[in-house]
Amino acid sequence: MKKQFAVIGVALLGFASVSAHADGAAVYNSGCMACHTTGVAGSPKIGDKEAWVERIAQGMDLLYEHAIVGFQGKTGFMPPKGGFAHLSDDDVKLAVDHMVEQSQ
Repeated sequence: MKKQFAVIGVALLGFASVSAHADGAAVYNSGCMACHTTGVAGSPKIGDKEAWVERIAQGMDLLYEHAIVGFQGKTGFMPPKGGFAHLSDDDVKLAVDHMVEQSQ
């Protein structure tokens, strides 16, 4: 009986991971892609490892901060929450996680 619960628990953890990844992709596809697919305003393109390497090296907390509150950098401008004020901070973090995963 205990083994069954352990298997169910592990299976549920796997679904939670897939769900979080899917949510990050959904948030990205709902708006972030408008700039991060094309490089508008100097935004790093998703999947462009060279453009992301220095950003990722600065740490996720700084990436989250820049995405949530906005940032003016050497190469461009990131408006707060990409201009989508209705997004929660957690939604933005999921989208950042998705972009980083696709750009390493």
